[in-house]
Amino acid sequence: MSQERLMKIILAPHVSEKTTESADSSNQFVFKVATNATKKEIKNAVELLFEVKVDAVNVMNMTGKSKGRAGAGKGKRADWKKAYVKLEKGFDIDYMGAE
Repeated sequence: MSQERLMKIILAPHVSEKTTESADSSNQFVFKVATNATKKEIKNAVELLFEVKVDAVNVMNMTGKSKGRAGAGKGKRADWKKAYVKLEKGFDIDYMGAE
């Protein structure tokens, strides 16, 4: 796998109350990833970007919501993929950065 491909795998962190709680309690972080990314690519991308060791990766394909549009017919948000990344003990990811 090329480094260029790995840099395009992780699109954004998925931050919510639930993901923050799982990060604190079980050292598990959630990311929005490319829809064609594999578990192995996600693992390698997280290890490259955040300099951590990944224990496990679980993925979910999320279906985009249907949205009713007034006058213009129906619309639909894009489908996307979510990755749950569990880190090995002793490793952590800080989204906010240490300034």
